[in-house]
Amino acid sequence: MRASVSRRFAAGLMSGLIAAAMGLVFTAAASAAPIPVQDPVPIGPNEYFSGYINGHPPGQAVIKVICPGPTNTGHPAGNQTVEVKTAQPTSTFDIGYTGSAGTKITATLAPTATTSILATFTSFFVPKKIPTSITVPCSGSGRVVFRPAPTSPTAKSAVLPVTFLNIGT
Repeated sequence: MRASVSRRFAAGLMSGLIAAAMGLVFTAAASAAPIPVQDPVPIGPNEYFSGYINGHPPGQAVIKVICPGPTNTGHPAGNQTVEVKTAQPTSTFDIGYTGSAGTKITATLAPTATTSILATFTSFFVPKKIPTSITVPCSGSGRVVFRPAPTSPTAKSAVLPVTFLNIGT
């Protein structure tokens, strides 16, 4: 009788421990909401910054383009982003400076036949979608200019070289 009570107690204890462990696992999984890498930081005067395309810094920035058929221009593929992040003044990347008055940064694509505004930022670390309605080259290279505003004598734009990659239809 004593052995059967001990076995039932051990089985009940193990079941309880397993259930508790699973509850902890389920609780941990349920609360595992995505945590932003960086909270938005308002853009202000006298700040260094750098531009990014699809999370990539200078030297690695690629804009994927949809160019159906034999054509020289197309439209950016969907779900691509442009972003500005703070930078150190000693950065090896081409960095910009908001100057004494800057509170926003506008990203424009150059060279194109018309000025194509990709996005305007009032905060760092906030990716914005590249508009798919603009026209861009199917291949080759260009640059995205990140221009602080309002401007001042100390403001400096950051220039991000980009490669256009035709991914077809």
